Amino acid sequence: MLDSNIVAVALPTIARSLNATFTDIEWVVSAYILTFAALLLAAGSYADRHGRKRAMLIGLGIFIIASALCGFATSAHVLNWARALQGIGGSLLLTSALAVINHAFVGVDRAKAYAFWGTCLGIAITSGPIVGGVITDWLGWRWAFLINLPVGFILFIAAAKIIDESRDPDAKSLDIAGILTFSCALFLLIWALIDGNNVGWATTVIIWRLVGAALLFIAFAVVEVRQKRPMVDFSLFRNRTFLGATFAMLGYAAGAQVLVFFLPLFLQIAYGLAPSSAGFAMLPFALPMFLTPLLGARLAGRYSGRTLLTLGLVVSVFGDVLLSTLAASEASYAFLVIGMLVAGAGAGLLNGETAKVMQGAVPAQRAGMGSGLTATVRFVGLLLGVVSLGALLSKEVSRHFIASSLSLGLDPNLAASFAKRVAAGDFGSLMIQLPTSLHEPVQAAATKSFVSGFAAASALAAITAATAGILTYVLVRRADTAPAVGGHESAVAAME
Repeated sequence: MLDSNIVAVALPTIARSLNATFTDIEWVVSAYILTFAALLLAAGSYADRHGRKRAMLIGLGIFIIASALCGFATSAHVLNWARALQGIGGSLLLTSALAVINHAFVGVDRAKAYAFWGTCLGIAITSGPIVGGVITDWLGWRWAFLINLPVGFILFIAAAKIIDESRDPDAKSLDIAGILTFSCALFLLIWALIDGNNVGWATTVIIWRLVGAALLFIAFAVVEVRQKRPMVDFSLFRNRTFLGATFAMLGYAAGAQVLVFFLPLFLQIAYGLAPSSAGFAMLPFALPMFLTPLLGARLAGRYSGRTLLTLGLVVSVFGDVLLSTLAASEASYAFLVIGMLVAGAGAGLLNGETAKVMQGAVPAQRAGMGSGLTATVRFVGLLLGVVSLGALLSKEVSRHFIASSLSLGLDPNLAASFAKRVAAGDFGSLMIQLPTSLHEPVQAAATKSFVSGFAAASALAAITAATAGILTYVLVRRADTAPAVGGHESAVAAME
C-alpha cells in the first residue's frame, strides 16, 4: 500500500522524465494492480499447498528484484513490465501475510493482530503521499522504488528468522486452467479499456480484445463449476447478501478508493503544487480513511452491515459530487478540503465493513477461498475504476484542450499531439515547442482541460458509488448482517 501511494504522487514527474503519455502512466498503476489482482487466488492456493513462509519469502524476493528494475527503468515500457513483476510479488506477500497471522494467533489475539495489521495499512495510506512527495522532490522518482531494496532486505531476513512455516494439509494442487483463463481474461479487458481512447472503441482490435475477454471469463466459470474444490465457488453469488456485499466492494474500490491515484495528479496540476506539497495536501482525504474505521467499529455494535455499507456509499457519493463540483468551479484548495474530508470518510467507513460482510457470508470451512475472493473483487474493482475513470479523464482533457488550443491558432495535429502530454500532466515539454507569446495561454488551457477531466472522472465515481449503494441496499439482508450482541465492545476492543 505504501509503495502504490508513493508512486501515485510521483506520476507527473515520471511522465516528464520518461516522456510518457497518459496511457503509459495509467499502466504504471494498472500493470501492478492487474497482476496483483489476477494472481491473488492462485497465490493463496500456492501458500496453502507449499508453505506460507516460503510464499512470503518468494514474494519478497520478487518484489525486491522488481523494485530495482523499476528504479533503473530507462523507458515507460520497461517500468510497466517491472511494475507487473512487482504485482506478482505483491500477490504472494498479501495472501501469505494474512495466512501467517491466521496461523500464528487465535481468539482475541487474532482479532488484535488483524486490527494492528489494518492500522498499518491506514498508516501507509496516510503517510504514502507525504513520503512519496518528499522522496520525489529530494531524491527523485526512482527512489520511490529503490527505497524498497533496503526495506525489503530487512523484512526478508526478519521473516526467514521469525516466522514459522505452516501449510494446509488438505490443500489441492494449483488450478492452472482457472489461473490462466482468469488472468488472460482480465488482461484483455484492461488492455481494451486503457487503449480504447487512443485506438478507437469501434476498431477491430478493441472489439476482439473485449470478445476474447468475455469468452475467457466464460471459460473460467466453466472450469471452476466442474471442480470439486473450485478456486471460486460461484454458488456464493446465489446468496443475496454476498452478492450485495460484492457490489458494495466494487463501489468502494471504483468509486472511493480510486481517488488515491487521481487526487495527487489533480493537486499538482490544478494548484501547481510540488510532489511533496501535494503529498501533504492529500491529508484531508487520507486521514479520514485512517480514523473513520474506529467510528465504524463503534457503529457496528448498533447498526446492521447493510446500513453501514449503504451509509458509506452515500457519503462517498456526496464526497465525489463535491470534488467534481469544486473542481469544475475552480474553487480554492480551502474549499476542496471539504470534498476530500467527505470522500475520505466514506472510503474509511467502507474499508473494513465491505470485507467483514463478504467474509461473513462465506461458509467457515471456505474462509481461505473467501478471503482471496474478497481481495480479488476489491482490486479488480480498483483496477476497473482506474482505467474507466482514466479513460473518461483522458477523453475530456483531449476534447477541452484541442478546442481551446485551436482557438489560440495552434495547428490541429500539433494540438492533438499536445493533448496526450497534457493528460499525463507534462506541460513543460509543450512550452519549448511554442513561441513565448503562447506560453501563458496554452498553460492556462492545459490546466483548465485537466481540471475539466478530473471533474468528469469524479462525477463518474459518484455514479458508480450511487449504483453500488442502491444494489447493496436492495440485496444485502438486514438479518444476515445484524449487529452481534456485545458487538460494540468487542469491535472497539479489537480496533484498540
